[in-house]
Amino acid sequence: MGNFFDKLNLSEPLKPFDVSLLGFAMKGSQYERELKGILEGDAQVLQKNIKSCSVVEKENYLKIIENPFAVIRAAGSLGIDLVAVRGDVSFLIEIKSSNTDTLHFSTMAGKLQQQAESMQANCEKTKTLPLYAFRLKNFRGDSWRIFTMNVSSLEGRLGIVHRRLPVLERSKNNNYIMRWHHGMPLSEFITYLHR
Repeated sequence: MGNFFDKLNLSEPLKPFDVSLLGFAMKGSQYERELKGILEGDAQVLQKNIKSCSVVEKENYLKIIENPFAVIRAAGSLGIDLVAVRGDVSFLIEIKSSNTDTLHFSTMAGKLQQQAESMQANCEKTKTLPLYAFRLKNFRGDSWRIFTMNVSSLEGRLGIVHRRLPVLERSKNNNYIMRWHHGMPLSEFITYLHR
């Protein structure tokens, strides 16, 4: 039957590994770290991310320093990237980033849709606020937009915050669609939570 190495065609020189293939995974975690730093009120992360923001957006972002969150990065791909906790409010966050302003959850063989449905079911069961944070790449100004999903079990302050947020849209086929322009700017979300 022969050895595995006997079957390799080594007549051509081996090509070096294309490290750019690692970029996709690394960029996703880059935005997780960015949002984590913002919500934790990390001054260094904030200064880096508000450079191109308007004066009002900068002021709104900096309010998080007075009332930051404890943020934990979630392990695995359960449709949750971060867990943000503070005395008055907490939520689960899934982060998406794109060069285009519309994200269709029907892509990637329906994986995004399945993740979203799982997250919604878990949040409904546990009375937890679900958030989607959409980072538009190469955008000058506040590049983050915040969305939520329909969850009927939320009570108290969580219910009030939930009603204030834009909800993910649905397509004709009942798949989620996230349109960046329809989201709440992160700077506005921070200000709203600061009240």
